[in-house]
Amino acid sequence: MSEQPVTEQSATEQQGVAVAVVVSNGKVLLVRRRVTEGELSWQFPGGGIEDDESPAEAAARETYEETGLDVDGILLLGARVHPVTGRHVSYVVCALISGDAYAADDEELSEVAWVTRAELPAYVPHGLFAPVQRYLDEHLP
Repeated sequence: MSEQPVTEQSATEQQGVAVAVVVSNGKVLLVRRRVTEGELSWQFPGGGIEDDESPAEAAARETYEETGLDVDGILLLGARVHPVTGRHVSYVVCALISGDAYAADDEELSEVAWVTRAELPAYVPHGLFAPVQRYLDEHLP
């Protein structure tokens, strides 16, 4: 991830969203949005980074709000402008602390799924951000 100067305009634009990559028991957590973004239906839990939050804090908060899981953001895998949504996205590995995943935000989500590495292409047919894929290749059987 290269460092770039942040201007007043880009600070707001770059704040973007944070998503949580949560791996537990050989599976990764995905959520299905009620409203798709382009061809994206299944995604990692996540949402907007608030003014006083780091990407790790935002990923943990959004995961709790969306799925009821208590997680801790532990590693920033990378960030990019998403090729489908055009939004600045930070990808954060989150350790599962407690809870059972469900669609806690039923206005935004229709369901949640724990997905194996073999099942990922069926949920995310256009592939994953390379640093996320590398992480999952190393941490999913």
